[in-house]
Amino acid sequence: MSNYVFAYHGGKKPESPEEGAKLMAKWKAWVSGLGDAMVNPGTPLGKSKTVSTDGISDDGGSNPLMGYSVVKADSMDAALKIAKRCPHLEIGTIEVAQVMEMK
Repeated sequence: MSNYVFAYHGGKKPESPEEGAKLMAKWKAWVSGLGDAMVNPGTPLGKSKTVSTDGISDDGGSNPLMGYSVVKADSMDAALKIAKRCPHLEIGTIEVAQVMEMK
């Protein structure tokens, strides 16, 4: 099994506190349903900045990083199946990448 980073991008803010609470409840149910496959549920991220050779941009780009998780799966396909069930897809996108071992 390998670890996969789920990078949560974009996302609109819930329109009301009640809508936010519903999404959070879905998130918690998804995380707990993954059991041992959830290596690190991660955390939401604040506003980002982008650093390049041209300098620093304050906007975080067109599809800013919103948070991350680390999930254990048998393959990329298995990780993608897990990501397709994530409630973040209701408000944004998920980038999935395998964690490579440094040797």
